[in-house]
Amino acid sequence: MIPLLTRQNINSLLWFLVLILLGFVCSGSSPREQASDKNYPVYHLVVLYTNDTHGHPVKFQYGPLPNVGGLPARATLVKEIRSKTRNVLVLDAGDLNTGGAESDFFEAEPDILGYNYIGYDAMVLGNHEFDNPIVVLKEQMAKARFPFLSANVRTKDGNYIGIPYIIKQFTGFKVAVLGLTTRETQTTGNPKNIKEILFEDEIEVAKNLVPALRKRADIVIALTHLGIYPGFNRGSKRLATQVSGIDLIVDGNTDTKLDAPIIINATNSDHKTLIVEAWHWGLVLGRIDLWIRDRKVIDFKIELIPINLKRIVKKSDGTSDYHFIGKEIREDEGLLKLLQPYVDKVEAFLSERIGYAENSFWNKEGRKRETALGDLIADSLLWYMRKFNPDFAFQNGGAIRAALPEGPIRKKTIFDMLPFDSTAVVLSLKGNDVQSLFDYAAAVQPGDGAFPQVSNGVSFTINRAIGKCDNILIDGKPIDPDKTYKIVTNSYLGSGGDGYKVFLKALDRFDSSTFQRDILVEYIKHLGGNIKPEVKGRVTVIDQSKDTTIK
Repeated sequence: MIPLLTRQNINSLLWFLVLILLGFVCSGSSPREQASDKNYPVYHLVVLYTNDTHGHPVKFQYGPLPNVGGLPARATLVKEIRSKTRNVLVLDAGDLNTGGAESDFFEAEPDILGYNYIGYDAMVLGNHEFDNPIVVLKEQMAKARFPFLSANVRTKDGNYIGIPYIIKQFTGFKVAVLGLTTRETQTTGNPKNIKEILFEDEIEVAKNLVPALRKRADIVIALTHLGIYPGFNRGSKRLATQVSGIDLIVDGNTDTKLDAPIIINATNSDHKTLIVEAWHWGLVLGRIDLWIRDRKVIDFKIELIPINLKRIVKKSDGTSDYHFIGKEIREDEGLLKLLQPYVDKVEAFLSERIGYAENSFWNKEGRKRETALGDLIADSLLWYMRKFNPDFAFQNGGAIRAALPEGPIRKKTIFDMLPFDSTAVVLSLKGNDVQSLFDYAAAVQPGDGAFPQVSNGVSFTINRAIGKCDNILIDGKPIDPDKTYKIVTNSYLGSGGDGYKVFLKALDRFDSSTFQRDILVEYIKHLGGNIKPEVKGRVTVIDQSKDTTIK
């Protein structure tokens, strides 16, 4: 029998609903928090994270996309999240250094000022923090109002370069943040800057520290610059597999864009570790919400928030426009004002004369045939990565956007020629994959940006009549399918851009994080400043339509 809805029953029901609503509002918690056991409250922590920002303190052009990223927009976003959330931790997973002129010219001072302004809680030492002499790193740490962490990097006398960990106190719970730097820095780092520094094994250090940190904190976060690789014997996957007790790894080093965390159970343990990484250059802000109960992460939610990223939209009249991915983020006026002097100084620096072109290096044929300008740029890549003993360098003609005119060469000219923020990358391919690389190049249509420009060390013929490459010689010899070749390219191609998916098969790779334009400036200086155009005869094209040979 259904009871009658009397005035007394209705009033009781209304009061019951009010009490439930008040319970949610007053606690400031989400419904999932209310599901906690009465003996163990649920705490909500938001971790905001970046990595591999590489000297991008202000908005910049990313490929064809203008005005993306930048600390002023990031500051607005972090401020907005803090205004809505009680417990927020802001972390950076390393490689603040080496990238854009606005940072490099001032040894990352504007980046650190911006991080201070935003209120970062900690940053881990990345391998590129050692691109500068140790005295520069110490100066950077002194300017920062946040700690540089690393538990496995010491001087030879046993002192930590930074500090090993921090413990953050929030209302009702504590979070330990442990810093770890890739031991591979001892191989990839600048030898003169790291000769007095020891990089200890990340696993051994973590095995010693994590159990102690678990006793002092409710959860343990490893802020690492290790990298994400296919197997479990390298990088942060190795750490998560071999060290139990880490709740979250905020990683960097491989510029990996993880839209969902990697979840790993440590060997012989039921403890789950989440791994996150937020791409690079401050293009996104990573956010992971953690719900914690009884010293365990019981739930999570992840998001990569675009920082004024855009997509190109073609209009009916044939022109193009840009649409924001997500919402437009206004830049923080206070931080803009703080960083503007650095921008102004860089603009002045770009007027510097670095050399003289005895004739014009034209670019109008750079997507159809070998050019003197293509040879110059590819040779600069090979020269810059010479310590790796590469076999040749490979460049896409479409990345070269302007000619080098006859007369004085200024830095501004180089920036106009190479406007994209592509860096030099060295990677290894087996001989049969090198053959596939050239076969793909032969299929590129005249005028496409994927047309190859190459360095000294390689020559070949593109036979458009059959869509194949003939007469491929590397160091004067045909390709050996069983040999491993080292190739230098730009980061765009190295990531599979312009259809060069074969580069994704690389056995290993190293990203210098140095822009091509900066490399070319140094190479022109290395050549003595005065240069003249000369096509070296590396690429021969047999034109299908005319059945003629183009050199």
